[in-house]
This record gives sequence, structure tokens and C-alpha cells, in this order.
Amino acid sequence: MTEQKENIINASVKMLTISEDESGQRIDNYLLAKLKGVPKSLIYRIVRKGEVRVNKGRVKPEYKLQMGDVVRVPPVRTTEKNHIPISKNLNKVADLEHQILFEDDCLIVLNKPSGIAVHGGSGLNFGVIEALRALRSEARFLELVHRLDRDTSGILLIAKKRSALRNLHEQLRLKTVQKDYLALVRGQWQSHVKIVKAPLLKNELSGGERIVRVNEQGKPSETRFTIEERYPNATLVKASPVTGRTHQIRVHTQYVGHPIALDDKYGDKDFDEKMRMLGLNRLFLHAFSIRFDHPKTNETLRLNAPLDEKMKVILKKLRESK
Repeated sequence: MTEQKENIINASVKMLTISEDESGQRIDNYLLAKLKGVPKSLIYRIVRKGEVRVNKGRVKPEYKLQMGDVVRVPPVRTTEKNHIPISKNLNKVADLEHQILFEDDCLIVLNKPSGIAVHGGSGLNFGVIEALRALRSEARFLELVHRLDRDTSGILLIAKKRSALRNLHEQLRLKTVQKDYLALVRGQWQSHVKIVKAPLLKNELSGGERIVRVNEQGKPSETRFTIEERYPNATLVKASPVTGRTHQIRVHTQYVGHPIALDDKYGDKDFDEKMRMLGLNRLFLHAFSIRFDHPKTNETLRLNAPLDEKMKVILKKLRESK
């Protein structure tokens, strides 16, 4: 029998005044953030029924909040199935505090470990963002600025203010953020392959798994590559995505005949087996560098996330095999 329990998200009526940082967002999105765990359908229902009021009046879900608005939030109860609280003692959760590269009142820059998703879902109880919210229970706002694949390690930006999130999203839209990755790929990367432009089409399989293919019907996608180091049967390349499509670097390297080591979706089994014999046990893709303008001071920030020791050992072994 499936275990169910009633979860009291908000036990009493709350009157919340919108700050400058919270203004500009839709009321439905504001409530989804405030009432974590409440289904979207219930949020829309309480707005439609007039249980949510702004300045004592009814509003539509698309209403954009203004600074100084007073929002009435009613008591909300919901039933959650198999709700598992995040334990602060879980190793992966606690370890995140030690992976912070930079933090101020606007943002957190994290060196995300491989093997942890950026957010919960698809059968996962939690991801980086849920873990950080559990660790920082006093934080009023924590949101992902962008995403990394579960098995990709490296730099991840988390906004601590809505204004910072808006600013960084605008920088991403304008393509002024410089992100660089290190990837260990099969074979000898050809020196003339410096830019890969191949449209990518995302497909979702019946189980929810996402597979991306090069397809003329897909979205325009561009990655720039430079060779960092050559080995007998592999190459370490720097990949700099111009666009930010799902699995972009992984599919573009495969497309030009050089799949990334231990890529379970787009890799090469024989190459992966050789890398396993050297001790590699994860996807060799790491977001090692980022450059962007600080959302508050406009100062240009350049941050680096070093490879972990296991990956450094793999490169050392490949170097010694020359």
C-alpha cells in the first residue's frame, strides 16, 4: 500500500508584502516558489476561487506583482506520497557546502560533483537546489541560473535574489556568458575542427529519458573546440558552447566522431572499457571555467573549478602511456 500523509504547507492565512526583488513575477510563479510541494493545479484553483487576493482584490494567475502589493495566501493542505525529507547528514548534501567557489548576497557559484542532479524529479528525491534549500533554510530565495547534466561536474550558478536571476538570464540570452568545459574524447581530434554547428532535436522516450540527435528540424547549436592535450588513443579538448542546448557538447563530440569517455548515452563501448581499465568511473565532462558580469556590481568575474583528483590521475596515466 502506498504510504500517504497530509502535509500542511501553510497552516494559517498569511499576508505577504512584495519586495522590490520579488516584483515583476507572475502571481502563480510566486506562489509555486512560496508553497513548495503544492501542485500547480491546486495553486491555480485557489487563485481562480479568489482565496488568493492581492491588495484585497481577486487577480488572474498571469497577474504581475508590483513592489508593495499585499498578497493574501490562504491555508493550504496537500497529500504527498512517500514524502522523504532531505537529511542534512547525507554525505552528498553536506559535501555541497565544501564545494562553494564563490558566494555573496547575490549568488552562489558551486563546483557541482558528478552524480548529483541539479534538481529533483524523474524518480530522484532531491537535487542540488533542494539540498541547498535544506542547508540554507533561512534563505528567502534560491534558484538555479542554468543547468548541468547529472553526470557532468563543475561550475553551477545559483541566484540568491530574483533580480540577480533576471540579470544572469539576460546575460545568457545575449550570449555574453563564457562557459568552458574539459572533455576527454576518443581518438585524435582533428586540428581543423574548431567549430561544430549542428542543429539539435530533443526527443523524450516513453520512460522520460531524453535523447538528443543532430537533425535538420532541430534548434541551431554551436560549440567551439580547442585541443588541450593529445594522448595515444584520446584527446583532452576544451569545449565552449555558444548556445545552451540539452546534451549539446556530448552530441557534438559524437557527431564529429569523438564521443566523450564514459558517456552512457552517446559514447563508445570499446573506448569506455579502455578508460575504465585506467580507473575512470564517470563521464569525463567538467565545466571548469566561467566568465560573466556580476549582477549587482557589473564587475567581470572569472571563476575556475579544478578537476577532481581522480580525473587528474586519469590524465596522468594517459600522459605516461605516450
